[in-house]
Amino acid sequence: MEMKSYQPMTRGPGVAERSGGELDFAAPDAADGPAVHALIATCPPLDQNSVYCNLLQCTHFADTCVTVKRDGRLVGWVSGYRPRGDRDVLFVWQVAVAAEARGLGLAGRMIAHILKRPSCDGVSRIETTITPDNAASWGLFKGLARKLSAPLSDAPWFLKDEHFPTGHETEHLVTIGPFDPPSGLAAIPRPAATQTRPFTRPQGREIKMYDAETQTREPRPFATFERMESQVRSYSRSFPAVFDRAEGAWQYDSEGRGYIDFLTGCSVLNYGHNHPVMKRALMDYIESNGVVHSLDMHSRAKAEFLEALEGKILKPRGMNYRAQFTGPTGANAVEAAMKLARKVTGRTNVIAFTNGFHGVTLGALAATGNSHHRTGAHMPLSGVTRMPYDGYFGDGVDTAAQLDQMLSDPSGGVDKPAAIIVEVVQGEGGLNVASADWLRKVEKIAHKHGALFIVDDIQAGCGRTGSFFSFEGMGLKPDIVTLAKSLSGMGLPMALVLVKPEFDQWKPGEHNGTFRGNCHAFVTAKSAIDTFWADDSFGAEVQKKGERLRKRLREIALQNRSVVKGVKGRGMMCGLDVGSGEVSDPVVDEAFKRGLIIETSGAHDQILKVLAPLNITDADLDAGLDILADCVAEVAERQALGSAA
Repeated sequence: MEMKSYQPMTRGPGVAERSGGELDFAAPDAADGPAVHALIATCPPLDQNSVYCNLLQCTHFADTCVTVKRDGRLVGWVSGYRPRGDRDVLFVWQVAVAAEARGLGLAGRMIAHILKRPSCDGVSRIETTITPDNAASWGLFKGLARKLSAPLSDAPWFLKDEHFPTGHETEHLVTIGPFDPPSGLAAIPRPAATQTRPFTRPQGREIKMYDAETQTREPRPFATFERMESQVRSYSRSFPAVFDRAEGAWQYDSEGRGYIDFLTGCSVLNYGHNHPVMKRALMDYIESNGVVHSLDMHSRAKAEFLEALEGKILKPRGMNYRAQFTGPTGANAVEAAMKLARKVTGRTNVIAFTNGFHGVTLGALAATGNSHHRTGAHMPLSGVTRMPYDGYFGDGVDTAAQLDQMLSDPSGGVDKPAAIIVEVVQGEGGLNVASADWLRKVEKIAHKHGALFIVDDIQAGCGRTGSFFSFEGMGLKPDIVTLAKSLSGMGLPMALVLVKPEFDQWKPGEHNGTFRGNCHAFVTAKSAIDTFWADDSFGAEVQKKGERLRKRLREIALQNRSVVKGVKGRGMMCGLDVGSGEVSDPVVDEAFKRGLIIETSGAHDQILKVLAPLNITDADLDAGLDILADCVAEVAERQALGSAA
């Protein structure tokens, strides 16, 4: 019996969208054999074994197989077994989902169901075999690895020329783990035990995996990272390459292959990689033995940055703020902003919004909505009340009015806030865009109830939306603004809190941070302001390029209506809403194979987010969008053929 796995990756009509029909997860029995055989036949990537084989799976391997039914009809199937010689392994043999149930993440949920059974006690690794061209299955198992915070490795096992006389493609043995079973997966009720029957693992090509004691393995480009780096790493799992150099909108790996960068350090590199003007300014500063680190002492580099900030950013916009340098990350800036608001008002509660992302240090994490990050705290997160963002309940529901009503009602249950913190465009939350009218209402509500109004402009600022601040032209005057990411212009760590003078009530040293004096970042930040923000011309170019991006994304959406729900975002911060990670993850993987780096965002990883450099050439932008269009179209075609979803 041949090892094969299949995972649907495009979005079809969900079971929940049809009348009636709860999903029923259960271990199979002999009566399920013919239905399993018929379901597998609708999934062409899977090899169709005999009904007898499926009957054996449903009886002798029932403890590690699962069926999902709706109204008595089989809509999902996973078969697996525990290899006799590797009792810490669950080997996943086949995964199949009916067309009507695709797009619900059913494949991962079925594997999680098996892992929760007593029959899988002790499992700390998942194995399967996948052919190199089966992007859907790669997407499924990479997603599982991320959810389990576990490493994923692969190596050829059953070879095309050696093991498959019929021309079957080489199968790679894919391993996820080790992991702590099964805390990284969604909670699923523990099913009753079924009888365990042993099964002999097929003999195949020996795979030399990493051995922590001997530190020996076959030569692999990621060996050092896997040996030394924490499992918490994430982006490297989506983009398996060792990057060696970068210029403009391109990154190049150690083998010389080029990739168009639509991630740019998650908006850290708004002006592209190694911009020559900023690079020259930094090199000149270093060659002159300029001060590198100064805590918060005075330095020439800091003075020149502050003068550029005041003269070319703040004064032309009629803004009067004090600059507070915090630790080097956006989360550090948010922590300082919230801490200052609490000091100024004497209150503790901060109001944040659904789908907001403000960082993962404990204070900022309390204001972050994403459950994946919040559970990483492993302790209660307090001091923040969550309210619905603009449009959270759809058009026609004024969530600002709801907020005001709850704060105005003595029995509303919401403590008077020290601050209200908001993103004008929610980058990690799914490219949700707040209207100017809603933001003005929220600012007015904050002041009505004695709170400070904080705009988190860490990802949307520094030109990403077409103006230096994302809230320009909206009639807003935030009490505090947080900046980081592209502030240094060249990827050097730097964060800043802009505070209205009347709220700058810190005592000396009351809030500090060792690396708040990164003079190299001051140098490149000044250079970025001088180069791009001396007048309004660059902002106008970004707005024009954003229109070009949005027009092309609309075209991709119209051409692929079966998988794309719409276009979201603003300026050069736009993306495609494809409904779920079942669609977006395989697109990301396929795009990377074709030379494009793009990532996802949103509560369900449903947004394919374009964060290209703001100064990317039209040719490079179009080339990257061509790759994206081809990958989305391929996913849509697979759905239409019923071969993956």
